[in-house]
Amino acid sequence: MAILERRGTGAVAHLHMNAPGRLNALSDEMIAALQSQFLELRETASVRAIILSGAGKAFCAGHDLKQMTSGRQNADGGKAYFKDLFDRCATMMQSIRALPQPVIAQVHGIATAAGCQMVASCDLAVAAQGTRFGVNGVNIGLFCSTPMVALSRNIPRKQAFEMLTTGEFIDADRAEHLGLINRVVAADTLASETRDMAEIIATKLGAAVKIGKSAFYEQIDMSLAEAYDFTGDVMVENMLYRDTKEGIAAFLDKRPPDWTQD
Repeated sequence: MAILERRGTGAVAHLHMNAPGRLNALSDEMIAALQSQFLELRETASVRAIILSGAGKAFCAGHDLKQMTSGRQNADGGKAYFKDLFDRCATMMQSIRALPQPVIAQVHGIATAAGCQMVASCDLAVAAQGTRFGVNGVNIGLFCSTPMVALSRNIPRKQAFEMLTTGEFIDADRAEHLGLINRVVAADTLASETRDMAEIIATKLGAAVKIGKSAFYEQIDMSLAEAYDFTGDVMVENMLYRDTKEGIAAFLDKRPPDWTQD
């Protein structure tokens, strides 16, 4: 069985983690497969939105603890392996942000530890009713320090710290309220509603979404004045695109735009 399936050949690509027996844990193989696909999609201009989902009962249960435990057999007790693992996982998570296309997490069941980190790392997230989210490592004596990075950049600090220190789950409604996910939908419409969101995004000018996604994350950590200076330059660059000129003309002429979608 494939660890990761890539579906769709049009403007929407669907990455489906397919290790249901392990609750789609982020094993070495899963991390490598995701990273490979992200690098390929980064260079695929025809794809303008990406959906990330999981097979079976869960979206993703975090790192593969059995595989991690086997690393302790090394002479250093696993120190080098653990460092390499967390570095590779961090690189993969950051690759989501580096993609020009928006990435939508399609979440069901549970998203725990690094699985919750993945949801927080995606640009958008849709969850089925009944989904639970947690950074539960503290329950087994391992504080979720790397998942904390993405989580604390999505939800208020005190709420993130409560999740990290209590190890308790929050439900989908609470996750939506805090801003971890965009919306909660019925389980039987999860796939269709996520697809609808992706297809709406895919109809937009890809070059505009690309420059906008990059600018969105870059301006967040700037001061107000710096952010306005920076994004003003981005707007100028965007205005000079051929397809942006055509889009504005089409709007004024009340007709569909004739975009090249380069």
